[in-house]
Amino acid sequence: MKTKTLALILLMNLHNTMAQTPPSNPAPTPAPIQIGWANCDITPPKLPVFMAGQFYVRLSEGVENPVTATALVMSSGKENVVFVSVDLVSVSNELREEFRKKIAQILPELNPQSVILSATHSHSAPEARSETAMAGGEIQAEQIEGFPTPAMTVPEYRTFVAETLAQCVKQAWEARQPGRVAYGLDYAVVGWNRRWEDNKGKSYMYGLAKPEAKEIFRNIEGHEDHSVNLLATYDSNGTLTGVVVNIPSPSQDSERSFLLSSDFWHETRQELARRLGDKVFLLPQCSAAGDQTSHLIHGNAAHDRMLELRGKTQKQEIGQKIADAVERILPVIAKTAVTNPVLHHEVETLNLPAAIVTPEQAADAEIQSAALRKTYEAELQKLAENPSLKNDARWYVETTKAYRRARWNASVKKRFDEQQAGRGMTMPAECHFVRLGDIAFASNPYEYFLDYGIQIKLRSPFIQTFLVQLAGAGSYVPSPRAAAGGGYGAVAASCPVGPEGGQVLADETVARLRELSTNP
Repeated sequence: MKTKTLALILLMNLHNTMAQTPPSNPAPTPAPIQIGWANCDITPPKLPVFMAGQFYVRLSEGVENPVTATALVMSSGKENVVFVSVDLVSVSNELREEFRKKIAQILPELNPQSVILSATHSHSAPEARSETAMAGGEIQAEQIEGFPTPAMTVPEYRTFVAETLAQCVKQAWEARQPGRVAYGLDYAVVGWNRRWEDNKGKSYMYGLAKPEAKEIFRNIEGHEDHSVNLLATYDSNGTLTGVVVNIPSPSQDSERSFLLSSDFWHETRQELARRLGDKVFLLPQCSAAGDQTSHLIHGNAAHDRMLELRGKTQKQEIGQKIADAVERILPVIAKTAVTNPVLHHEVETLNLPAAIVTPEQAADAEIQSAALRKTYEAELQKLAENPSLKNDARWYVETTKAYRRARWNASVKKRFDEQQAGRGMTMPAECHFVRLGDIAFASNPYEYFLDYGIQIKLRSPFIQTFLVQLAGAGSYVPSPRAAAGGGYGAVAASCPVGPEGGQVLADETVARLRELSTNP
């Protein structure tokens, strides 16, 4: 008995000694974090301009509220990461490269690839994509006699945005001060799945208001995610300086408007400024939400009645919901703020398998393109025979809609021919991976369907994972069930990258997050 007791005492002493002895190679303590914020107005200085989103050309008819951008710089030792959120439909490759050239000129100490540009997907934003990507725009303007002339061309506006964003990042960089960060989670009902299936398994986007659609409706196609991931920053005194708000919903509530705006993020900024003060920055991020929308697709009458009774617009309602979630998070996370979280940023271009266009898809798209081309030519003829039609401010809408849809379908045959020649079999995707203490950020350039987003969050080793879609040019990446159902957003013309590429992206993202979590 005494021998056992002595052995137990010796074992306990050995354990205590080992617990007090530091490891031979302890992980270095991260350097204190430095934080800088800035925002800027990217509303075009000259109007009108072409607007982004929708198949038809829209020439802006005014400004509902400012189109903005916000920059957050975080530095720790030699590590830097910069988040920039823009109220645009996407971040084209041309805009990203032009920005990188500008920032390299005016801020040579910052690696341009440390900057993650992402869009909120406002459909009431100015067009900043190339003529090829926008499938019309200025090319279309040259083909219709009497088309109204924009005050700024798309390349001119793109240059203006690139220069403004570079100055904004420089301002945030120079504003860096020691600070603290905290994170939290809450919920706000903002995004809804916009796709539904009929009694034969076919999928559609929107359209449930039609009586015939209601009779064949069977179910909403996919999941919805109402999470609000929040990162809060504080100065060295503990005063709140800004919030990153990440939600799985694009900001396209006013997608058919001819007035420029930042959509519901403007109302959200107003509401948060009222509650938190106008010196607190807001940087919005759109999580994986390729099949989501801020519109209701059913129950609209009851919803609209409640908005009317409350005296609010839909965008004000969304702004209040987001602000409510932020206001619930902040008081309980303030005491958890840390000054030296691990910060690490990696950027990698992944080569994803392209969606293979079948001969049947190419043939069907050609038929649709030819039919739409005839519609376009008929619209031109109608305008030629009756020039008075151009007295309507939006006389060009139907004409340009047919033109753009014809080109959109024609792109399928072009991809088919490329693939038959052995080209276009992979698609490059620039992705960023950021560790910030116990949380992570992972970006992709797409309108990435929610199924993948949920999958990544489930498999991620971090407590919270902020997914950032549209950190690039943007195209739909549908889930397998969406591709099976078809419909806009899940057909060949919509998706240069299909479910196979979407799964590779999910797997690669999880792999990079796991590497970040184990890297001291």
